[in-house]
Amino acid sequence: MAKSFRTLDDIGDVRGKRVLVREDLNVPFADGQVTDDTRLRATVPTVSELSDKGAIVLILAHFGRPKGVPNPEMSLAQIVKPYEAVLGRPVRYVDWEGDAANVATLQPGDIAVLENTRFFGGEEKNDPQVVDRFAALGDLYVNDAFSAAHRAHASTEGLAHKLPAYAGRAMEAELDALQKALGEPEHPVAAVVGGAKVSTKLAVLKHLVGKVDHLIIGGGMANTFLAARGVNVGKSLCEHDLTGTADEIMEAADRAGCTVHLPYDVVVAKEFKPNPPTRTVNVHEVAADEMILDVGPAAVEALGDVLKNCRTLVWNGPLGAFETPPFDTATVALAKTAAALTVDGSLVSVAGGGDTVAALNHAGVGDDFTFVSTAGGAFLEWMEGRELPGVAALMQ
Repeated sequence: MAKSFRTLDDIGDVRGKRVLVREDLNVPFADGQVTDDTRLRATVPTVSELSDKGAIVLILAHFGRPKGVPNPEMSLAQIVKPYEAVLGRPVRYVDWEGDAANVATLQPGDIAVLENTRFFGGEEKNDPQVVDRFAALGDLYVNDAFSAAHRAHASTEGLAHKLPAYAGRAMEAELDALQKALGEPEHPVAAVVGGAKVSTKLAVLKHLVGKVDHLIIGGGMANTFLAARGVNVGKSLCEHDLTGTADEIMEAADRAGCTVHLPYDVVVAKEFKPNPPTRTVNVHEVAADEMILDVGPAAVEALGDVLKNCRTLVWNGPLGAFETPPFDTATVALAKTAAALTVDGSLVSVAGGGDTVAALNHAGVGDDFTFVSTAGGAFLEWMEGRELPGVAALMQ
């Protein structure tokens, strides 16, 4: 199938050309160490391929929130050494002071990380002057940072209109996976949406009911839906002011032929702490002084049966308070079922969002899903059906 965006396969001969590559190097950093190099590793295919073809690779990225003011604590200079270790090849650092002169000294195949794009106040405003400043350094533009594609910034959107623009390998993989998951999925499609609050995922839920066949709601947000159905959820986290909205979503799902799955047995405790005394009860048996902290085993087994009859799965958010044992049990069990079906070849599984990635890795199945996106906000906005400016700018 022809792609709607240009990729590195369309880029032609890049030897000696300066290629501005937007990557996501905004990694967790503490005591001079990168504590999670997932995002660094995601850049390797694109950066290595361009370097191997003789391009002068100039990496654009942000780090932290400097709000347009240079800040040594948010300098990308400190990421260069860890990045070299991941890439397995030398990386130069180029400050914005004298950037053009420094870039001019680079040779074909060289790789350089330019200083934090957000040291410019106009970066986040997509200021044409900042776009021109960046564009003057390069001949071609590659966007490889899906996680920043929901922002119309100078380095994520503006540059795509100034230079010939292409999707990098990580961006290409992400867009291909998302197309399979909700763009043109094989039905039946299931979506797992978890998380603490309905209010943070209202737009997602409203969009999904018209797209999927099964909507599985977990986490604290399931309590709001249960309350909307007249269930007394005790001391559970619950947005009682949104029960009317939950009703509307369930009615919209009915009209669209989408089945909403809520837990009918749950794990409850009187205290939210690691390994407190717990009970597994029917949702109608939650005591006034108890809180729902996980989905029960019978419901998880039933949800596993739902997935066995589906061809596509989109997952965002855990089923319970998975960071606190034993309330990770349901998330781990359903994740393992989804992973097994994926490995088996019967399910295309796409997951994304920070909590989700952590939950799947905790379950030991992150590598078994068809695709796991490290993007947070961009993945959520895609699930909401919103156009992502950084992606739209790449479309042919």
